[in-house]
Amino acid sequence: MAAASAQLTYTVATNKAFDDAVRAVEAATADKGFRVLHVHDVAATLKEKGFEQEPLKIVEICNARYASQVLREDIEISAFLPCKVTVYELEGRVHLSAMLPTLMAQFFTGPAVRQTADEVEAVVRSIVDEAR
Repeated sequence: MAAASAQLTYTVATNKAFDDAVRAVEAATADKGFRVLHVHDVAATLKEKGFEQEPLKIVEICNARYASQVLREDIEISAFLPCKVTVYELEGRVHLSAMLPTLMAQFFTGPAVRQTADEVEAVVRSIVDEAR
């Protein structure tokens, strides 16, 4: 993992098999009151185009209340939604990673955005930790 990504993401390794880790993210998301909007199978998409990639899925998650709060503050935040949790295999080890919502909040001025980002980040971290 690159050093810069440690500042942008919250990443943990797991001993779970890849597909089990994806299912664990989906289950933890529901447990925390969020919804899985879509799961992108990046490795499969790249393989269709002739590129090899170790297993990689992006799980898009959202909570309507939080999304509504930040969108009322600044519609441009829509470019950062929904939150994503990635599950990937690197050198035989499965990892879970999520971009930190507080990072996104630094680009917007409203204090409500920062407060919501703090709350969402706590939930996203707990989803990753629970799925671990």
